[in-house]
Amino acid sequence: MNSIIDLLDSFFSVQITESLRIYDVVSMFFRYIFVIIVYYFIFNIIKMIYLDIRGTSNMNYVANTYLKLINRKEKLPFKIQEHYFIGDNTGIGRDDANDIVLKDRFISKKHARIIKDKGIYFLEDLNSANGTFLNGEKVTEAIELKDKDLIDIGQVEFLFVNEDDNDEN
Repeated sequence: MNSIIDLLDSFFSVQITESLRIYDVVSMFFRYIFVIIVYYFIFNIIKMIYLDIRGTSNMNYVANTYLKLINRKEKLPFKIQEHYFIGDNTGIGRDDANDIVLKDRFISKKHARIIKDKGIYFLEDLNSANGTFLNGEKVTEAIELKDKDLIDIGQVEFLFVNEDDNDEN
């Protein structure tokens, strides 16, 4: 063991110039690597905070009706928002032409839609391959949505929030 230490000591104490040894060069190298790792770590923390703030800033939009994601966002293999606001005719599917685009392989291109008719929201399945479920029941025709209903589409589960219903009660 002492011979290894002596060998390393003799290697690192080799003078490169009058005032510079190999030890100084190696220690300076590791110092800079350590600083770069610390900055990279801080950068990733700031990026996560920014993405979290950006995700919640979408809620600043004033809307009384929206879909709230129930699944853990990190467990899904595709990008998804925490909230989706509902308009008078909101399409849901994999295709970019939809209002709510979910890149889930179990979701059809045009999977379902939510329609507002005379102040009442309805959920309609658009003949999707894997179906749309409302509170565990398969949707076969347009069905009225109520506040706190659970909507299952592919791997995604949403909570339907209609604060207009709460205001009337």
